[in-house]
Amino acid sequence: MIFGYKTKKLKAVIPTASMADIAFLLIVFFIYSTTFSVDRTTVFLPSSTVRKLVEKNAAIIAITKDGQMRLSDGIHESVPVMSYSELNDKVENIVTRNPFKEFIIKCDRFSPYKNFGRIYQILVDNKVRNIAILTEQKIKK
Repeated sequence: MIFGYKTKKLKAVIPTASMADIAFLLIVFFIYSTTFSVDRTTVFLPSSTVRKLVEKNAAIIAITKDGQMRLSDGIHESVPVMSYSELNDKVENIVTRNPFKEFIIKCDRFSPYKNFGRIYQILVDNKVRNIAILTEQKIKK
């Protein structure tokens, strides 16, 4: 008793009412900040010391060392392409929809050069204005 009044002992409590809100906000943050790749073809890239920034939604043509090709329009997941004529038709369709679409060639370093050359020629024939070659960044010493 203090000065004639009864005191009650309070228990220490951690407020957890807002914990669910915080967890939800963290989940939303990580969902929106995660980047997704439209092409997951595994290739060993050639090395280069040059660095160029490319568009976020650039179309990607991937070539494995076996010569298998995959194409993504930059928005949808990449799909296998069975022949150069099929690739030509799909590139033509993409360029018709967006004449300024950038294309990235992702070619395995062990793939024969003729595979890269044919794909590059298809892009030039379809009047693709921006072509980038994906390489592994090599640090200058």
